[in-house]
Amino acid sequence: MNLTEQYITQKFPFFEKDLVAAIVKVGEVKTFKEGTVMMRTGQYIRSTMIIVDGLVKIYREDDEGNEFFMYYLDAGKACALSMVCASKQETSELMAKAVADTTLLSIPLPYMDQWMVQYKSWYQFVLGSYRERFEELLQTIDHIAFQNMDERLVFYLKRHQDMQKSNIISIPFTEIAQELNSSREVISRLMKKLADKGIVKLHRSYVEIISLDKVLV
Repeated sequence: MNLTEQYITQKFPFFEKDLVAAIVKVGEVKTFKEGTVMMRTGQYIRSTMIIVDGLVKIYREDDEGNEFFMYYLDAGKACALSMVCASKQETSELMAKAVADTTLLSIPLPYMDQWMVQYKSWYQFVLGSYRERFEELLQTIDHIAFQNMDERLVFYLKRHQDMQKSNIISIPFTEIAQELNSSREVISRLMKKLADKGIVKLHRSYVEIISLDKVLV
């Protein structure tokens, strides 16, 4: 699609007028189907990735294909890694996958540093992105280091509920286990435990969240 100032202003109302005009001039809208790997380990990043619509999972993958979940990006969020790697012309150490059909705004590398100096709203957006991603990463580390697997699972479900704005979690237990660095058997057992307490309801192809408040207080 062709970028327009109206489109950018609607999605990012806090961007100043001159910045919006600059984005329309050099930016590109890209779309990805659910399940598409958008960024791979070792890939050179030549543009900044800003999510317009959809949901993207950021994670690490080892040599055997095991995944370690980091955080999600939803509408209005930017991948801080793409900003850092693009500005330093380095390769990615993380993976990015579209959890839902996703539309993003791609800004070419040469404009990163230039806009940081030229536009206050871009400077604030980039710094805010760094801070938010760092806080989310710390939250993930805290849950791994200090919480039991059942608490981590509840945290995982809550994050999905908030990101997707839905009580339906249609992710296979195998994938949940990968993201939590556990096994399918453990996740299945803990899900049944949550179901017995009335916290979730298990269906054939999805999990329905009834009330996480019972375990979050």
